[in-house]
Amino acid sequence: MPQNPSDLPGPVNAGFGRPASATRAPRTFRPELQGLRALAVALVVVYHVWIGRVSGGVDVFFVLSGFLITGSLFRSASRGPLSLGPMWARQATRLVPAAFVVLIVCIPLGVALLPEARWLQTVKEVLASAVFVENWRLGTDAVDYAAQHDTASVVQHFWSLSVQVQFYVVWPLLVALVALTAGYSRDKLRIHLTLTMIGIFVASLTFSIVLTLANQPLAYFHSLTRVWEFALGGLLALVIDTVVLSRALRLAMGWAGVLGLVACGLVLQVDRVFPGYAALWPTLCAVMILLAGATGSPLGADRLLGSRPMQYLGDLSYALYLWHWPVLIFFLVVRGRAEVGLPDGAVVVAISVVLAIATHHLVEEPLRRARLTDRSRTRICATMVVVVLVAAGGWQISAYQRAGDLGTIGDVDHPGAMALREGLPNDGRTAVEPVPPMVTISQDWGQQRGAWTCRPVPDQSQVPECTLATNGTPEHTLVVVGDSHSQQYVDALQPIAESRNWRLVTFLLGACPFSTRSDTDPNNADCVGWNQIAADTILALHPDAVFTAASRDVRPGLTEHTPAGYVEQWRRMNDAGVPVVAFRDNPRFASSRPDCVQQFGADAPECGVARADVYAATPPYEQIPDLPPNVSFLDMTDALCDPEQCPAVVGNVLVYLDDNHVTATYMRSMAPMVEERLDQALGW
Repeated sequence: MPQNPSDLPGPVNAGFGRPASATRAPRTFRPELQGLRALAVALVVVYHVWIGRVSGGVDVFFVLSGFLITGSLFRSASRGPLSLGPMWARQATRLVPAAFVVLIVCIPLGVALLPEARWLQTVKEVLASAVFVENWRLGTDAVDYAAQHDTASVVQHFWSLSVQVQFYVVWPLLVALVALTAGYSRDKLRIHLTLTMIGIFVASLTFSIVLTLANQPLAYFHSLTRVWEFALGGLLALVIDTVVLSRALRLAMGWAGVLGLVACGLVLQVDRVFPGYAALWPTLCAVMILLAGATGSPLGADRLLGSRPMQYLGDLSYALYLWHWPVLIFFLVVRGRAEVGLPDGAVVVAISVVLAIATHHLVEEPLRRARLTDRSRTRICATMVVVVLVAAGGWQISAYQRAGDLGTIGDVDHPGAMALREGLPNDGRTAVEPVPPMVTISQDWGQQRGAWTCRPVPDQSQVPECTLATNGTPEHTLVVVGDSHSQQYVDALQPIAESRNWRLVTFLLGACPFSTRSDTDPNNADCVGWNQIAADTILALHPDAVFTAASRDVRPGLTEHTPAGYVEQWRRMNDAGVPVVAFRDNPRFASSRPDCVQQFGADAPECGVARADVYAATPPYEQIPDLPPNVSFLDMTDALCDPEQCPAVVGNVLVYLDDNHVTATYMRSMAPMVEERLDQALGW
């Protein structure tokens, strides 16, 4: 969020539409800036709460921040060397207290209200937010397929504040360096800074466009893909007093900017196409509003933006931005919903506004008015950081302690899938805690045991051959290829391979099943290329068999199907004389199964699904004519479902770690059943 214009020394700009030397007295942007802040945060809140989308308002904050701080630094540097320490102390006092009040409140509420399966993720993000690297935390998760299924945390919105704080640290250093080279001459400094801003704008925007096209989830949170937005605001602050515009044009620009901001989130899928060139939309809208300035016309957009309600909302904007997201997430958790309607959304907004008012008047304003030394400001902020870090660390320790020793699969209380094979009663679960522990279930992904830590590759440019070591010459070589659903089976296959001295090789890429097409995302051409390279590498290896998926999208409504691209890959393997074992996919759900179990109980029917609703009596691959003769099928439905239901807990073991991935713990309990059927399919 941008800093408060009232805290800046002197006028932000010396005029609208005419040079600073004009006879008209200097004016500030305060009403329009506060109104633009209010509009931006209002759009963020409305889109998040009622529309469930992203608006582009955060990009407006970045432009405003660049505009305000660059103007302030330019004026200060024109008078001599910058005093960076006091400047950072004042910035910290404006940003840290309100943010850390929100963080410290979220910790006990998270313990009390969040499902345990979301604790560790939330702790990680609270810690990242406390040191203002939440954007990098989310960026890392964005390229980690296992973390991509994490539910939005209560502090996820701190990513933008993290980017802003990083900017506030670096930007004064940049201006100080430029001022040093310019010799603190106002005219030279303006020229040098303008050229610097142009260079940063071009370089950052280019990088943003390139990375957005290559890896949009990472680009969304990457600091360097947003720097051009700050540079755009800074460039505007340096040249705006030389821009001459007619009143009519300023009237049109003001309303065009306002309407463009409102429409941005409706027209664009901001969270899927930003930042890149698409982010020029809201940022240029903000520039138009700033250029329009105060028109003095009753028909101008500034009449709306300069109104007292908008001014007050602008004062609350930072606190409102901080509060609205955790209030929304906690509300959804308590109500057990995925989204809110109009009445519930009004409740969320009302609570957020009340909390914002309290934070503004009880925290922000007293600190702003207090006559504090820079040392006192630093001490206050440092103390708040330490308090949050200690509290979050304590939460993390208690979470791991809570996991404790709940038993292991295969013991009398945790038979897992063997309960279905042996006809054991699938009850008594309320007396025995299921495994894996709820607090660590999000980490229960495959291939993390012992020395073998192969994972799906992070991008499509790599096709590594990851191999489980054997004891001497292997009896057989089995290749596992595909996406995360193929990866799941590695935990069932690994103990078999170890006991029978098989060479187990994996070729894995998240969201990219082994096909000749991109079946998960039709626009992901890189998946097709990756599969082509993977297939070529497998054929060169010429394994004894390939293990991959036979179907996908097992959901209520009998949507399971076998894509044609799967069959084409099987035929390619058949032409090379390589047998294929293709497994039938597991069910997918609309929401996290561990969350459901914690809310309703292990044996709650709403946490499972009727078997007949997801699995047809005849698998889809059996209906395909002319199947290649090299393919055998592994239907593990009876290891995931009883005759009536596909439950979330079987034999006191949690079957799913999210909405569609089977836990590594449960997969290991399936190993004996998988081994029997592999023997039948391959005759090894």
